[in-house]
Amino acid sequence: MTGHRDIPVLETKRLTLRSPKAEDYPDFKATFASYRSRFMGGPLNGYEAWMLYAAEIGHWEIRGFGMWMVHLKDTDETVGMAGGWSPAKWPEREIAWIIWPDRAGKGYALEATVRVRRYFYEDKGWETAVSYLDPKNLDSIRLAERLGAKKDPEARTVDGSDVVYRHPSPDALRGSQLAHGIDMEIAHYQDPLFKPKGWAID
Repeated sequence: MTGHRDIPVLETKRLTLRSPKAEDYPDFKATFASYRSRFMGGPLNGYEAWMLYAAEIGHWEIRGFGMWMVHLKDTDETVGMAGGWSPAKWPEREIAWIIWPDRAGKGYALEATVRVRRYFYEDKGWETAVSYLDPKNLDSIRLAERLGAKKDPEARTVDGSDVVYRHPSPDALRGSQLAHGIDMEIAHYQDPLFKPKGWAID
C-alpha cells in the first residue's frame, strides 16, 4: 500500500510511515476518545474526533506537510502518528507525536519522531522546529528532552497554557554525540532480544 498522492512514505527498521487513510480512523478515534488524549484536547466525542481526523488529512493539502500514520512493518497495524503540525494560530511549525495507549513503551514514538525530523530537516529544509506540550504531560516532555529539545522561554506559546520545546537545529544535530546517543537508544528497541527494565517513555 502506498501513501496518498505525493505524500512520501518514510521507513525505519521497524516502522513504515504513510499518509492517514480512512481505514486508519478507528484506532485514531479510540485513542482520542481515551484518557491518553487528555493533553491533546481530548477526550473527544465521535464528531470531534472525526473533525480532527479530517483536519489531519486536510493539513497535508493546505500546508504541504503533516502527520504520518505509523505502521509496524511486520504486521502493518498502526501504532500511532508522528509528523508536522501547523494549524491556524500556531506560532511556529511543530513536530508532534501520539502513540496508541496499548502500544506505548516500545520506543515507537522516539523512532518515528527522529525519522520525521530528519525528513523535515534534510528534505524540506527546515532550520528549526518546536513541540508545544502541556506542562503536565511529563511523558512527552521526557521524550522531547531525549530528542535533544530544550525548553524555550522566549518562544511564543499557542495559548499561554503550553510550554515550548525547541528541537536542536540540523547543524547542531549533524554528527553530534546527541544524534549518536539517539541512534543507540533506537537500536536497543529494534533489537528483538532487548528487554527494557521498567516502562519506556513514549
